[in-house]
Amino acid sequence: MSVLPLVFTSGWASGINAYAVVLLFGVFGATGLTDEVPESLQRTDVLVVVGVLFVCEAVADKIPYVDSIWDTAHTVIRPVSGAVVAALLAGQSGSLPEIAAGAVGGSTALMSHLVKADTRMAVNTSPEPFSNIAVSTAEDLGVAGIITFAIFHPLAAAIVAGGLLLLGIVITVFLAAKIRNFRRRKAERRTRRRVAATWPD
Repeated sequence: MSVLPLVFTSGWASGINAYAVVLLFGVFGATGLTDEVPESLQRTDVLVVVGVLFVCEAVADKIPYVDSIWDTAHTVIRPVSGAVVAALLAGQSGSLPEIAAGAVGGSTALMSHLVKADTRMAVNTSPEPFSNIAVSTAEDLGVAGIITFAIFHPLAAAIVAGGLLLLGIVITVFLAAKIRNFRRRKAERRTRRRVAATWPD
């Protein structure tokens, strides 16, 4: 079967948590659960590095406003990671050109990342931290579940990932007002800091 469904699913998941995707694929490959994972993702040094980064993301992603800063910093990292993982998967299977796979994985990762980032902005309009923790935990579990499912049922997992991406876009549209409010308040805080910095003692 073509690796395209796995490429699409890994791209969607990379846009949510790129480090979890690499870590899961690496562990699955290293333990022999699948032969779809290239050896470069199974290397011990790669698994150690992404494991540490995964822990950092797991913490930062659950703190209000810190999660949005983290998302901004990963606007490039997540799509690039999605493209690289997709290209490696395609190269491993030989059923899809690597450039095409990278384009699918990277663009899907970018879309899911933008949905995640915008949703977090809306969640951050709530003053309490519990919503951030709940949303972040649901994302982590969702990525783990969909990648595990994709290893054994790639086509069904791709359909689920596509549905989740579409649902996320719809939710983002409905949350547009909250997102604009978040950005306005963020801009106001930056303006106040600049004024305070230039105000004479």
